[in-house]
Amino acid sequence: MIKDLQQKILRLKREQDVCILAHSYMSEEICEVADFTGDSFALSVKAKSAPQGTIIMCGVRFMAEVVKMLSPEKRVYLANAQAGCPMAEQFDEEIISEVKKSYPDYAVVAYINTTARLKTVADVCVTSSSAVKICRALPQKNILFIPDINLGTYVKEQVPEKNFKLLSGGCPTHAKIQREDALAAKEAHPNALLLVHPECRPEVVELADFVGSTAGIMEYAEKSDKREFIIGTENAIVQHLQFKCPDKDFYPLSKDLVCNNMKLTTLIDLLRCLEGRGGEQITMDENLRLKAVKSIDKMIEFGG
Repeated sequence: MIKDLQQKILRLKREQDVCILAHSYMSEEICEVADFTGDSFALSVKAKSAPQGTIIMCGVRFMAEVVKMLSPEKRVYLANAQAGCPMAEQFDEEIISEVKKSYPDYAVVAYINTTARLKTVADVCVTSSSAVKICRALPQKNILFIPDINLGTYVKEQVPEKNFKLLSGGCPTHAKIQREDALAAKEAHPNALLLVHPECRPEVVELADFVGSTAGIMEYAEKSDKREFIIGTENAIVQHLQFKCPDKDFYPLSKDLVCNNMKLTTLIDLLRCLEGRGGEQITMDENLRLKAVKSIDKMIEFGG
């Protein structure tokens, strides 16, 4: 059944000149039919250079928005219209504009996991893998980092020469993991290395053997000569690594490390989007796009 659906999807995407993007948190059966799999910004860059005129994002809304921002001439669809991101939607541009009034000499650094509208009030965007590098390179001494307080805390510790203002936002999936969860996983698997995403709480991050983006975690595990790993990010990564490295053992840091928004998108959703009876086309006012994309262009300028 799954193989039949996948074959139909592969046929339709060829016939319709469609490029399928799958975030790493998607299920294995979706990743298998995607043209590109990876982190959100890396997928957007791939979409920009892809020859296809239509892009389907299997991920969440802000990711599809970034694709549209970088490829305005292409038709961009979100495979499941309900797939949002609680962290991206925690603050809006009005709230941050008000905060900026109290910190007028602070550069606003926005995590890529933000809405297009919120990006319009940012000076620069960052990814989890480029945040330290870019914050360190910024000419401003003072930084207002939005929205993730946990990623912001991690960056602040790596860049002590800067002053940071952090807000109490973040990824609810990663933030729910407690120090006790990490200690219990390490006790259950004493020979395993703990690899965690910097969206986790500081008390979890400090127990880790490696801290990095989703792509960074996967690369570390694949290249390491160690054989056992506790994965401290969305549990889809455990499954992907099990397929990629069947000779190694991977354990979830917690059974609760599941993003319900990412799990909304199914193979059937992707098929229906290709058939024109599902998904949502992402449209964006050009003035909004131009204001929002400036922060991404600045990120690229800094080598992000």
